[in-house]
Amino acid sequence: MLKIGVLGAGHLGKIHIRLLKEISDYQVIGFYDADPANAANVEKEFGIKAWSNAGELIDACDVLDIVTPTLYHFDLASQAVRKSKHVFIEKPLTHTVAEGKLLLQLATEANVKVQVGHVERFNPAFLATKEQLTDPMFIETHRLAQFNPRGTDVSVVLDLMIHDIDIVLSLIKANIRRISASGVAVVSETPDIANARIEFDNGAVANLTASRISLKNMRKSRFFRKDAYISVDFLEKKVSVVRMKQVEGTIDDPFAMLIDLGNNKGKKQIIFESPNVDPVNAIKMELETFAHAINTNSRPIVPIEEGYKALEVAHRIIEQLG
Repeated sequence: MLKIGVLGAGHLGKIHIRLLKEISDYQVIGFYDADPANAANVEKEFGIKAWSNAGELIDACDVLDIVTPTLYHFDLASQAVRKSKHVFIEKPLTHTVAEGKLLLQLATEANVKVQVGHVERFNPAFLATKEQLTDPMFIETHRLAQFNPRGTDVSVVLDLMIHDIDIVLSLIKANIRRISASGVAVVSETPDIANARIEFDNGAVANLTASRISLKNMRKSRFFRKDAYISVDFLEKKVSVVRMKQVEGTIDDPFAMLIDLGNNKGKKQIIFESPNVDPVNAIKMELETFAHAINTNSRPIVPIEEGYKALEVAHRIIEQLG
């Protein structure tokens, strides 16, 4: 059983503590939170020890779960890695690219597992259609949220858009040719709404929009590949697939939707599908898979290298925002 400690017991940190207690691979030995009053409340609520010193908790653990504000990610993660501890760290990996690069180097030298909390990789809607998302040539994403002061310590690109950046990079393995972006700071000191266009060497294009000042919440992505269009609703956990199938001979179905391609190129049938989406707790699954990676000495689902790449692309977008 892996001894794990949680660094940060805010809204998301408490969710992690609750789920970690349900996972048999972990023994939660305590948590650290910089706010003594909050720490006392969490200690009482979950019945686990509130450590008064982060360094002492790190020493006592095999694994650290870092759920603090982004500004503190590097300091805490680098302490843990230097002590040869495995680390699960919430997205974004670090506040700056330089910090991310150094943390990647430290983790490699220490030969420890580091997984980044890009939770949408475990979203049941994404899992249900992942095998069909091969070779997408155009991706369009909208991640809109109502305003919440929590998270405004960083740009909307690092707060929200980075989820979709990670998904895009996990599907398109080509090098990035060009990035263009625009954004506006409306209620905070950093951009609250942004749009980015990422062009890849293989011709693929991703158009990403993120806002934290929307009137409604939305997390939808549309993936276009040869002969198929796939819509993934990360918020509602729904998937729809529209496929084009070359017609051979005649079709008996009188309700079949057919397109005549003309010029003696035959016909294609339009097929609508709604794949089954199995309900899963995405946060619990990412924590479970990290334990599996440690116990089997295998590669985490979202390793630090991929978390760093998403961070690096996010900052390239931020630079374009000016």
